[in-house]
Amino acid sequence: MMLSMLKPPVRFRRRDGAAAGWAISPGLTPYPAALDAMEARAEAIAEGQEGEVFWLLEHPPIYTAGVSAKAEDLLSPDLFPVYASGRGGRHTYHGPGQRVVYVMLDLRERARDVRALVAALEQAIINTLRDLGVEAGLREGRVGVWVDDRGNDLKIAAIGLRLRRWVSLHGISLNVAPDLSHFAGITPCGIREHGVTSLAALGRHISPDTVDEALRSSFDMIFGPLSPATPPSISRDP
Repeated sequence: MMLSMLKPPVRFRRRDGAAAGWAISPGLTPYPAALDAMEARAEAIAEGQEGEVFWLLEHPPIYTAGVSAKAEDLLSPDLFPVYASGRGGRHTYHGPGQRVVYVMLDLRERARDVRALVAALEQAIINTLRDLGVEAGLREGRVGVWVDDRGNDLKIAAIGLRLRRWVSLHGISLNVAPDLSHFAGITPCGIREHGVTSLAALGRHISPDTVDEALRSSFDMIFGPLSPATPPSISRDP
């Protein structure tokens, strides 16, 4: 069953009105380096040494396993590298053509409510897709954001989070134009009955810059002001 848009309007803003950073990394960012950088930034946020940031990037083709991952959901373990992520959820895919947004927010300055954060991210994705010409929504008993494609329920975006000292890590992934055959190596998020889709598969061939602009507009509305930021520092050593 499709759930209606969340009402009243979802907001997850800082009490002091301060802006969060909005950082975009070009090219493909290796997952281990991104994970190290994200964890270091989250620790610095918890210590009051760095500000909050939304970090937009893409990864090379990989699978990640959340804390609830089951071995039987990894159908092709040798297809791509597999990394334990520490986030909530099960297995998911990341790769070129998929926009990942890592969410490093200080919930002490917003609301110590993980469900509210998840709801805010869900609504941000739904609003973004609406602005890009795609109607999407939630499904009862299933995580992520879904679309109805000619009677088929298909997942277009995933959400997986972790909290450490009330600072969030990990975030969302939105399928813009990935190779959807790469999802065949896993049972995405442990859901066998429904497949995945993308903006491109739905006939919406949209540039990455346009997608990022729509994301920023939606996130600004829900999470409060955003300011351009430098991506967290990473090591690109193998």
